[in-house]
Amino acid sequence: MDTLETSVLICDYSYHYKAFTHNMRGELQTYLFRLQTEGSCKVYVQDEEFRMTSGDLLLLKPGDDYHLVVDEPHKEGRLSSGDYYLFCEGSWIENWWKRQHRSTVSRIGLDDKLISLWRNMLLEKRRGPLEENAELKDALLRGLCLYIDRAIKENIQTDRAVSSALKLKRYIEEHATVTFKLEEAARYAGLSLSRAVRLFKEHYNQTMIQYAIEIRLNAALERMKYSDMTLEHIAETCGFASYSYFHRVFRSRMGTSPAEYRGSEESLLPELNQV
Repeated sequence: MDTLETSVLICDYSYHYKAFTHNMRGELQTYLFRLQTEGSCKVYVQDEEFRMTSGDLLLLKPGDDYHLVVDEPHKEGRLSSGDYYLFCEGSWIENWWKRQHRSTVSRIGLDDKLISLWRNMLLEKRRGPLEENAELKDALLRGLCLYIDRAIKENIQTDRAVSSALKLKRYIEEHATVTFKLEEAARYAGLSLSRAVRLFKEHYNQTMIQYAIEIRLNAALERMKYSDMTLEHIAETCGFASYSYFHRVFRSRMGTSPAEYRGSEESLLPELNQV
């Protein structure tokens, strides 16, 4: 029988609505991957500070010193930070790590395929030792590692127009769950509003508003599945101006109302703890 060469020790999703600090109290014993999906945080590794925003990936190896700091949100009830994280080990992971240099923090964006791999691994891990499939977890983890390398490579951009479009995309990803103006995104990318609107549509085949709504809906779906927040509170904290607007957009995209969707979800997973 083949021996599995990876082991997923912890895989989960966390979100923080107030200040939070986490110190590993010593060196890491395993590999740690952490993808910032919403908000921002500060990470200290070997006394070096990294400011992580939506779309940033943290990669740490055994022996690294790790300290996480989440600031108080600007407004009560708003999400301060959200992320996927996992601790893993194994000979395959060790070999993968040695193949090439990877920065401690890399900007890779919020690719649906990568997040889907992460989410599937999270769900498999939550089945518990009696039901989880170790071989499937091994395959998912290997796939995630290989996809991380692709994402890192694809996001090393040299073309100025591509770089500006990516800046717009990153700004929207970071601010989609709060109110922002398109002018602010354009200013962040160093563009006029008209140029920003045109450039984003050319590169991503959708408007900046459409992309912001997509992110807001994805955030809402996460909270509907993994929290007991009211639908009104979910709409507010995901950047929708009102529940009626959220209801209208949700039904248009999902073909059902938020209440009907949540009612149809018969998940056996335990609820995530809110911090």
